[in-house]
Amino acid sequence: MIANEQPALVVTCKLSPLYRRTLAETVSDRARIIFLDELEQPEARRAALSSATVLLAHNPVKELSADEIGLIGEVRLVQFLAAGVDFIPLDRLPLQVPLASNAGAQAESMAEHGLAMALAAAKHLPMEQARMARGEFNQAGSTRMMAESTCGVLGLGGTGLALARLLKGMGARVHGINRRGESSVPIDWVGKPDALETMLAVSDILFVTLPLTRETVGLIGARELGLMREDAILVNLARGELLDEEALYRHLRDHAGFVACIDAWWIEPVRHGRFEMKFPFLDLPNVIASPHNSAAGGTGRVTGVRRAALNCVRALAGETPMHLISPDERAWHIGKLAPLTT
Repeated sequence: MIANEQPALVVTCKLSPLYRRTLAETVSDRARIIFLDELEQPEARRAALSSATVLLAHNPVKELSADEIGLIGEVRLVQFLAAGVDFIPLDRLPLQVPLASNAGAQAESMAEHGLAMALAAAKHLPMEQARMARGEFNQAGSTRMMAESTCGVLGLGGTGLALARLLKGMGARVHGINRRGESSVPIDWVGKPDALETMLAVSDILFVTLPLTRETVGLIGARELGLMREDAILVNLARGELLDEEALYRHLRDHAGFVACIDAWWIEPVRHGRFEMKFPFLDLPNVIASPHNSAAGGTGRVTGVRRAALNCVRALAGETPMHLISPDERAWHIGKLAPLTT
């Protein structure tokens, strides 16, 4: 970059007019914003990428050609719009370039969605509607109060903390686990990952909000499900791969009082190009499903764009960005998760 020239923020993905306005308002005069999809000539695209200070991308491996990827080796940051980046083949990006996820991008929307699923399960709403459709009127059946429940939050990142706030506001007892064993939101109990069994055993409702890493893949299997209460509710807002798919299906099939609220699936269109289940979860009466749209509430996605833009601003100002992907995690993503995109 020429001395005293204004830094450039190059956007490699297509953004709607609303998202573009949000980006422009957040970045303001801190950088020139160049939208790569507006440049038709290869020379113009190459010039923009060669001048880039920071990149904002969804999946740059799909948005850039191999030759264009070679031009971004000097950028200060590649900022992803998504919180989870396991669908991106990180091995195709220059190793020296810092990468950042958009952790907690739509935390509030996701937390509200998770709470709605949990309440639907606790109040037996879809189950009783199915009964009424069969002519049954189960007015005497008991349901669960959130204020009388112990809720476990597995992962106290942005979404987990937003959930904790909502749950405490409803009077629930909130237990949480993260790597530090600390919570910035007042909760009733917090532990580290080695205390998972303790939290599973006491949770009436378990919310899964962890990122997918080498430590968390397959974290909840048959043994862990067996430690949970017979009538527990499990809400997965994160990634399907955190749970053993077959073990969860068999547990639901064999424990009619156990309910799974599944927003995140094992094979999904955005990450894998299709939606697929190995087991017929949707045939089970104790499953509440949504199409991984927990981030779509209200202005949640606009908020996500704003948070990604703010991290770009940090890099543009020479500050350390948030949510940098560590070399260890990057290596694991490269070795374990890149093939999922094919």
